[in-house]
Amino acid sequence: MKAVNLKVEYMRNPIGIDYACPRLSWNFSEGSKQSAYQILARDEDGDMMWDSGKVESQQMHLIPWGGANLKSRSEVFWKVTIWDEKDEAETSDTAHFELGLLEKNDWSAEWITGDYVPKKKERYPVDCFKRSFVVKDGHKIKKARAYMSACGLYEGRINGKKIGDFILAPGITDYRKRIQYQTVDVTDLLKEGDNELFFMLADGWYRGSVGAWGMRNYYGSETKLLAQIEITYEDGEVAVIATDDTFSWTQDGPIRFADNKDGEIYDAGREDFAKAVWKKAKVTSHKIWPTASNNFPLIEQERLMNPKLIVTPSGKKVLDFGQNIAGILAFTVKNAKAGQRIFLRFGELMKDGEFIQKNIQCARGEFKTPLQQVEYFCKEGRNEYKTTFAIFGYQYIEVEADCPIDPTNFKAIAVYSDFETTFTFDSSNALLNQFVKNTLWSLKNNSADLPTDCPTRERHGWSGDAQIFVNTASYMVNYAPFALKYENDLCDWQDKSGNFPQIAPEGGTDFYMRVMNGSVGWSDAGILIPYRLWKMFGDDRMISDYYDNMKRYAKYMIGRTGKTEPFISEHTGLSEKDKKYLYNYGQHYGEWAEPNDVKTMTWKDFATSRPEEATAYLSYVMGLMAEIASYLGKTEDIPLYEEYRDGAKHTYQKLVHLPKYSLDTDRQARLVRPLYFGLLDEKDTVYAKKRLIQALEHYHWRVGTGFLSTPFVATVYKGNIIKNLIMDCQSYTKYRPNETTGGIFVSWRRKEELPTGA
Repeated sequence: MKAVNLKVEYMRNPIGIDYACPRLSWNFSEGSKQSAYQILARDEDGDMMWDSGKVESQQMHLIPWGGANLKSRSEVFWKVTIWDEKDEAETSDTAHFELGLLEKNDWSAEWITGDYVPKKKERYPVDCFKRSFVVKDGHKIKKARAYMSACGLYEGRINGKKIGDFILAPGITDYRKRIQYQTVDVTDLLKEGDNELFFMLADGWYRGSVGAWGMRNYYGSETKLLAQIEITYEDGEVAVIATDDTFSWTQDGPIRFADNKDGEIYDAGREDFAKAVWKKAKVTSHKIWPTASNNFPLIEQERLMNPKLIVTPSGKKVLDFGQNIAGILAFTVKNAKAGQRIFLRFGELMKDGEFIQKNIQCARGEFKTPLQQVEYFCKEGRNEYKTTFAIFGYQYIEVEADCPIDPTNFKAIAVYSDFETTFTFDSSNALLNQFVKNTLWSLKNNSADLPTDCPTRERHGWSGDAQIFVNTASYMVNYAPFALKYENDLCDWQDKSGNFPQIAPEGGTDFYMRVMNGSVGWSDAGILIPYRLWKMFGDDRMISDYYDNMKRYAKYMIGRTGKTEPFISEHTGLSEKDKKYLYNYGQHYGEWAEPNDVKTMTWKDFATSRPEEATAYLSYVMGLMAEIASYLGKTEDIPLYEEYRDGAKHTYQKLVHLPKYSLDTDRQARLVRPLYFGLLDEKDTVYAKKRLIQALEHYHWRVGTGFLSTPFVATVYKGNIIKNLIMDCQSYTKYRPNETTGGIFVSWRRKEELPTGA
C-alpha cells in the first residue's frame, strides 16, 4: 500500500499559496485499509520542519499541518508513509508546495503603466514593457521566482521564453477589492550575464468588454502591471528585479487590439519591434495589493486538430472542429506575403448551411457584441499565431484569407481552469454517455477562473447557476479551490445589509438588474455553496471561514419578511399573523426558465416578489443555517434560525391552500420544491406526490421544472414517488444514489421492455 495523489489544500504541488497552516491529503494505491500514517516535511535545505510520528489513524484527508507556522516564501518537501491493516509500511514519492508573498511589505515592486492618459471611449494597442538585468557570472543560482499581477491581463517572458503555462492572468476578480497574483519558478529561464524581462499588458476584464453589452472601463481605465523577480544565489545573496520607472514601455508591438470578448488584431510585421519607439514606463498606484488565488491556473487544455472544411451555399469557408469549446486558436501559414490578411470569426452555430453569430450577440443598431474575431496581418514567409488575450466559445470558424489556407494547420485549444477530472462514466446507451460527456464539456467551457453562464455572450458569474451546479461539478472534477474562489467573489461584493449578489464579480451588470440582487435561489448561493461543499468534501473550514458572511445574509433574509412593497409585493390573502414569516418583499427570478408550454414567462414574473418561491427558500436556508450553527457550536444563533425555518414552513403550508399557489397544478416545480424542502404536512405531502405523478403523465413523463427545481427532480423522484423514471432519450433509467460515495448507478432497458403505455 502506497500513498498517492498527494495534495495540499486540494492542489498538487502548488506554488505561491498563502496558507500558513495548510492541510495535507492523499489516497492510496492497492491495499484495502490504512491503519496509520507518518508525515515527514523538510525545507529546501533538507532540514526537518515536521515529523508527525506514527499516527494510528485511517484519516488521509485534510491532515492539519503540525509544524511551525509557515512564512512568506517557505518551501516544503513532504512525503507520507502509510501502514496497511497488516502493519506493513510503504513511503510515497516526495511532493512539495511553496508559499507566496503573505505581507504587503514583501513587495518591493511598484505598479507601472504606459506613459499616456487613457480616454474611456478609445481602444489601445497592448502595452509592452521591458528591462534588462544581469545574472552574475560564476554565481550559482539556488532558485528564482517571479511574482506577477496586473489590473488587466499580462503575459511575461524572460529571454523570449514565456513565464508560466497559464493564460489570461491574473484571472477575474473585482479588482477594486481583490487582485490575484501568480508565482512561477523561473530558475531555468535565466542565464549568466545579460537577461531581458518582457511583459505585455492588455485590457482584459479590467478595462475591456464585460457583460452582455460589453461594458468597458468597469473596474478602471488605467491598466497597470506589478512584477517582482527574486533570484537567490547559493551564497545566500538575493537579487530583486521589480517593476519601477527603470522599465521601458511601448505600444508598438504586434497586438494592435485585444479584448476578451471581441478578439485580437495582430500585425506579424511588428514582432521584431524594429520600429518600436520605447519610452519610460510610468509609476502609478492601486489601493489594494494582490493576494494568492489559492486556485487552479487557467491553462491550455485539449487540442482539436484537423478541422473539417465546409464551403457554405454562399461560398464562405468554415472550419468545423466537431466540438464546442471555450478556448483560443493557433494556426500556421507557411508561405505568406507581407501584409496579407486573414480574418476569422468564431461561433457556435450553423443555420441553413451558413455560419452565424446572431445567437450569441447583443445588437443595438450597428453595434454588436461579442465580435469573437481575429484579424491577422502576415509577415513575409512563415507565420505562427496563437491567441494571447481573448477567449471564445466556438465550434466553427469562418475564414477569409488573402493567402491559401490549409485546415490541417489550424488548432482549436480548449482553455479552462486546471482542475482534474475525478470521475468516469459508462453505460450501454450511447445517448446517455453523450449526455454525460456534454455535461463535463459544459463545466469545462464555463470555468475560465469563474463559473459562468456561457462562454460567449454574457460570460457572467451568475450565483444561481453556480449554486445549482456545484454538486455536479464536485462529482466530476476536483472543484473545491475553484468554488471557494467564487465564494470569495460573492463575499467581496456582499453589501452592508448582508445581501449577496446575483452576479459576481459584478462587472458588466446592467444597472436596471441590480434590483434583483437578493433574489432567492441566486443570492442564497453565499450560503448554499459553502454548505454543499462542506457536505461534499467533509471540510468544516468551508462553513467556519464564511460563517459571518452567511449569518449576515440570513439576517438580511429575515429582515425582508413580514413586509410588503408597493407594486412589487403580491396580494396573498393570508392573515396578518401568518404574514410575519411570509417572504413577500423584493424582486425575485423565481422558477426561471420553465418550459414555455408549462409557464410562459413575461417581465412581470420577475418584477414581483414571488412569495411562494421566496418563502420556501427562507425556510430551507434557515434550516441549513440552524444545522451549520449547531455543528460550529454557535448555539446563540440557533433559536432565530429555527424560528424562521419553522415559521416560514407553517406559512408555506397556509400559502398552498390559496388558489394562486395551490398544489393542484401541472407545474412540476410547485410540487417538487416543497417535497424536496420538506415543507408540507403529512396530508399535503401525500397529495403532492400523487399530483406530481399526474403532472408528469400530463406532460408525457418529461421534465417540466425550471431553473431552480430541476436539481431536485432526481432526488424527489427517487423517494418512491416514481420508481420508473422515463427520460426523453427513449430508454429507461432507474436512479439509486450511493450514500457512501454520492455516485449514481444507472441500469438500462430497451424501450420495448418499458411498462405498457410508457
